[in-house]
Amino acid sequence: MSAVPLSARPLWRMQPQPDPDAVRALQGGLGLPSALCRLLAARGHRTIGEARSFLRPMLGSLHDPAGLTDADRAARRLARAVAQREMVVVHGDYDVDGISGAALLAAWIRALGGRAGAIVPDRLEHGYDLSSPGVDRAAALGAAVLVTVDCGIVALDPVRRAVASGMDVIVTDHHQPGPELPPALAVVNPNRPDCAYRNKHLCGAGVAFKVGQLLAAALGRPQEEGWQYLDLVALATIADQVELAGENRVLARYGLRALTQTTRPGLAALIRRAGLGPGPGNPLDSAAVAFQLGPRINAAGRVGDATAALRLLLTDDRAEAGRLAETLETSNRERRSVEERTTAEALEALRDEYEPSRDRAVVVAGDDWHPGVIGIVASRLVERICRPVVVVAFDGDRGRGSARSIPSFDLHAAIAACAGHLERFGGHHQAAGLDIERDRLSAFREAFCSLARRTLGGAEPRPELRADLELGLNEVGPDLCRYLRHVGPFGRGNPEPVFIARRVHLAAPKVLKGNHLKFRMARNGASLGAIGFRLADRVPPVQALMEGPVDVAFNLMENTFRGHTTIEAKTLDIRPSP
Repeated sequence: MSAVPLSARPLWRMQPQPDPDAVRALQGGLGLPSALCRLLAARGHRTIGEARSFLRPMLGSLHDPAGLTDADRAARRLARAVAQREMVVVHGDYDVDGISGAALLAAWIRALGGRAGAIVPDRLEHGYDLSSPGVDRAAALGAAVLVTVDCGIVALDPVRRAVASGMDVIVTDHHQPGPELPPALAVVNPNRPDCAYRNKHLCGAGVAFKVGQLLAAALGRPQEEGWQYLDLVALATIADQVELAGENRVLARYGLRALTQTTRPGLAALIRRAGLGPGPGNPLDSAAVAFQLGPRINAAGRVGDATAALRLLLTDDRAEAGRLAETLETSNRERRSVEERTTAEALEALRDEYEPSRDRAVVVAGDDWHPGVIGIVASRLVERICRPVVVVAFDGDRGRGSARSIPSFDLHAAIAACAGHLERFGGHHQAAGLDIERDRLSAFREAFCSLARRTLGGAEPRPELRADLELGLNEVGPDLCRYLRHVGPFGRGNPEPVFIARRVHLAAPKVLKGNHLKFRMARNGASLGAIGFRLADRVPPVQALMEGPVDVAFNLMENTFRGHTTIEAKTLDIRPSP
């Protein structure tokens, strides 16, 4: 791994500091710590009303689902299917979002008295999105209505096939549409050009939830019945890394509460297997979903059978739930092993090709790489080199690729500009998937990398560390940590607060196994324990850092061990003070 150079040190960017008068007004009106009020004001919540609404969001603030184009039409057709006992087949994608959304809608239709089945594709056999085999599976189940979740927006031919076979098709998706919408009865997607829905960042399960709300209303059911599905919405919203702002933050906030109390045997078994909640040691928060629950569900679709994860979310049998949770645990262990091996091979492939001063993007390919892990591998490479990355796994002459990007580069637009070299593609601003033939790889690489050079310019890309505010060590305490929980859940669009401690001195630094850096920082009689995960080779040598005062960028975290909770700084970067 050391042969491929790390990206340049992060560029620190401090948010504009808030107006002191606004901070004092928040303190006086809310009675909250100064640091929290400074944070709220720095993030745009400058009035007492705005701050209260942010700290305690209400379900009543969710947008009217009827604002989604075609959602009413979809709900009316589903209501007729429920009333007439027609078979509805819900086709999800094979990731957390698609699996959770398919389980949500199928379970909701059944709870309303309808007949519903749920299917997800096999990554290796069917690839991503709705495909002809998916349509055939739905037909074999007797589908009168086929509903897609988190897929289908660019699956024009499979939708035509389903319609020709006599099914009514409802596409629900959140990915970017192509120039032509599929010829379905209803196409529900906040990103379709004629949709005025305010939240363009719903995940696939979020779109399915909105359709479910309208379906329940059409059948005369109270709105409150739908809140029981928010656990699945939160799972998908957080794992799919959509923006946790506005409506999405409300869905995730209340969904996390529902997740801690879930009555779904499968989710409960998975939570136990991951060693999460109840109790302070392993809280069931957004980080737990993103880094523990989400990967276990995704592992089924990556290296195992995505249907196992779907069955886990739908089963009412506790014994089956336990068995399926263990199956996912086994798949996740295999996923880790395959991912580590493939990452090492991808870095080896880059060793002789990648030149930081020249390259603004990277396309790397290999034979016999598992398509289920190449998205993670692409993310690992982006973290390392701070460039857009496309990783392609070839099986014979056919390649499947996953791409990940940096914030300043629109990946979907770039790949769309290179579409002439591809069999198909789809995705978002920051993540995409593609199919490519081997003999087109070289031309695609040249086109994609040339576009990246034109877009990103001559300056070498550097990761950015965006800090919210300076924090005195004497301001850190249990009250601040408790109030910071109300700023969450954290994720893209609502990142975990980053603080800067200025001109502190390091004491007792140790480099632990795994390149973790542990130390204490102190100033003016106050001190705080700190740990930087995998940070030891990314900062100046420890001895150099101890020679004078340093600035430390960090998150605050609570660490519970044997019932005792301490506050620590999760260190992101260290640099000598100016």
